[in-house]
Amino acid sequence: MDRGLIGQAVSKFIIGFAVTGILIFLPAGTFDYWNAWLLLGVLFIPMLLAGIVMILRNPELLRKRLKMKEEETEQKNVIKISICMFALGFVTAGCNYRFGWILIPEWISWAAAGIFLLAYLLYVEVMRENMYLSRAVEIQEDQKVIDTGLYGIVRHPMYSVTIILFLSMPLILGSVISFVIFLIYPVVLVKRIENEEKVLREGLEGYETYQKKVRYRMIPFIW
Repeated sequence: MDRGLIGQAVSKFIIGFAVTGILIFLPAGTFDYWNAWLLLGVLFIPMLLAGIVMILRNPELLRKRLKMKEEETEQKNVIKISICMFALGFVTAGCNYRFGWILIPEWISWAAAGIFLLAYLLYVEVMRENMYLSRAVEIQEDQKVIDTGLYGIVRHPMYSVTIILFLSMPLILGSVISFVIFLIYPVVLVKRIENEEKVLREGLEGYETYQKKVRYRMIPFIW
């Protein structure tokens, strides 16, 4: 068992949990913010379980998922914008709870949590189908085009799932204003996909044929 990989995974998990908590609870001015605890639960408990499974069964996939360094300039810009979006969205949600700007019914937050968990199951399925699934846009050694399962429906099922996951988050936190902020993500994602497909066409054998076979990028019959 790779202790270095485990240490890296554990440290990133702890840092992610702590930073997310700070960004939400500090502006909320209290720990008595049940929506925040609900989000932390549905976000980090499945993440912990998925990490344990990958360590035991597919450590190489975990290594790829932990890799954050991008070589493409456009992808670096996308990551910067996404980080700013998350920070602003979480801080706004905390302020929304603290000052009571726009409150939504509790059932919406619970429904959003249910949708988040269902989307996370799809996230796990995408990882099971694609062993080359790195966070960074790159062509890996011996990489092949995956065209079965969810990849036979859309070319980027991981991005389709992350849109559902990320747009559920502000609703779990009970913040309509944060939801509007998180709408930046689908727009940014379009730019990421355009650049990623350019890299794949140039470096991955068979990808152009796959594009003709599977017409839609993220949303069937739409885009």
